[in-house]
Amino acid sequence: MQFYNKSIYHVYNQGNNRQRIFFERNDYLRFLQKINVLVKPNCDLLAYCLMPNHFHILIQTTDRSLENIKVGNIDLTKITNSFRLLLSEFAKEVNIKYNRSGSLFRQKTKFSLVDNGNPKYPKNVIKYVLANPLESKLVSNLDDWEYSSFLDMVGKRNGKLCDFDLCKEVFQLTLEDLKDIGNGYDDILYLKE
Repeated sequence: MQFYNKSIYHVYNQGNNRQRIFFERNDYLRFLQKINVLVKPNCDLLAYCLMPNHFHILIQTTDRSLENIKVGNIDLTKITNSFRLLLSEFAKEVNIKYNRSGSLFRQKTKFSLVDNGNPKYPKNVIKYVLANPLESKLVSNLDDWEYSSFLDMVGKRNGKLCDFDLCKEVFQLTLEDLKDIGNGYDDILYLKE
C-alpha cells in the first residue's frame, strides 16, 4: 500500500470469521492503551470506534508514519508496523486471558485513503465510524457507547487519545454535524467492509 504524508486513512479490521475481539470492558480499554503506546507515536489519531467484533480508527499520517523499518526480511512503514504490533500483541493477550488459540483478527488490516476525490466522502467516513454503535443497534444513544471517541468530541468526556481539534479541522465538523451523528445520522454513505 502506498501511503502519503498528511493524508487521512480509515484503518479497520474485524475478528476472524467475524468473531468477537472484545469480550469485556477491560479488553476495550487494553486495546486503547495499546493504541496509545504503539500507534499514536507514529501518526495523528483523529477518531476511533471499537465494536464487539471490529474496530475503526481514523488517522492522519505524519513524516514519522512513512519512515521505513526492517522487520526480519520485510520492509514496512512505521504506521503499518504499529498496527501489526497492536493486533499481534492484543491477540496474544486475549488468547492467554481466555485460554484460546489461533488468529483473533482477519489477516489483512485495511487502510483506506479518505481523501479519494469525492468532497462528501471524508465527512461521511467520520459519521459512519462514530455512528457505528447506533447503526448496529448496540445503543439507542451514542452517549451510552463508551468505546468511541464521540463522547470526547462532544465534550462529555475528557479523553486524550485523539487530536480532536485536528479531527474537527480536517473533517470540517461543526457542532451541528456532531449532533447529527449523535442522533443517528440518516444520510451516511454506507461503506462496505
